[in-house]
Amino acid sequence: MRDVAVLVLPGVAPFELGIACELFGLDRAADGVPNFDFALTTEVPGQVRTTVGFTVGVEHGLERLATADLVVTTPVPLQSRASPAVVEALRAAHERGAQFLSCCGGVFVLGDAGLLDGLRCTTHWRYTGLLEERFPAAVVDRDVLYVDDGPVISSAGSAAAIDAGLHLLRRELGAAAVGKVARRMVVPPHRDGGQAQFIPNPVLPAQACADDDLAALHAWALEHLAEDLSVERLAAHARMSPRTLARRFADASGTSPAAWVARMRLQRAQELLETTDLPVDAVAVAVGWGSGAVLRHHFSRLGTTPLAYRRTFAGTS
Repeated sequence: MRDVAVLVLPGVAPFELGIACELFGLDRAADGVPNFDFALTTEVPGQVRTTVGFTVGVEHGLERLATADLVVTTPVPLQSRASPAVVEALRAAHERGAQFLSCCGGVFVLGDAGLLDGLRCTTHWRYTGLLEERFPAAVVDRDVLYVDDGPVISSAGSAAAIDAGLHLLRRELGAAAVGKVARRMVVPPHRDGGQAQFIPNPVLPAQACADDDLAALHAWALEHLAEDLSVERLAAHARMSPRTLARRFADASGTSPAAWVARMRLQRAQELLETTDLPVDAVAVAVGWGSGAVLRHHFSRLGTTPLAYRRTFAGTS
């Protein structure tokens, strides 16, 4: 991989464009890292307006994609669609074997060209549902920082494009070269976990539930997370049968009582890891999971561990 072309379309997001330029456009020969033949491309060469108003001068047209080993797509407004000329150029690059790297919402441009059909991919957690809706033939992974599936590497939200780009460079140039690039960028060469750990906690059902009886039960359960919260105990507290509780829970919360309790315990554990110095085992006890091993099992849903989560988010709340 020596020739890199970044597709810059109207409404481009400057942060992700900057990541592409930083990863592939800088001269790092002094560090022993090979340089790339790097260029920005667009449908109509000239000044391209970014999403925040300033413009970027782009000299090359779509013909530049015809020689690129790597085509990088950057985010554009989600309501826009790739033009027939862009679609044709991307498909031609795909047919001759080019590699593609999408930064955050840039994956939608690849989808418009039909390049996601049958492939795993991802994007920012806010837009994974839209990605699934718009391109039902794609297999969307909501939790990861990036996906490498054959000709397409797609990244999750914003800075995850750095992770995806470093992964590609590691594959092409090796770990030593990536270490030098990451050191110069002052970023880790590899980040643990997935983007699930960055998704804001939902509003607690105790604050949002339209079923008054269940809202009261939610509030009580949140005050007693360290205790036994089996379906039987919850039902007894709510003065319902377990079967009735399960039905009303599904209607009001869209989930089962056990799944809701697990989600609330995980949410409380995140909060404690962010805001206290409690040992992992103590956090597990405080949220009702009893041991650090059980807590680590549940944190695997976030693609990380309690200690890694604390290192990332402690003091950010």
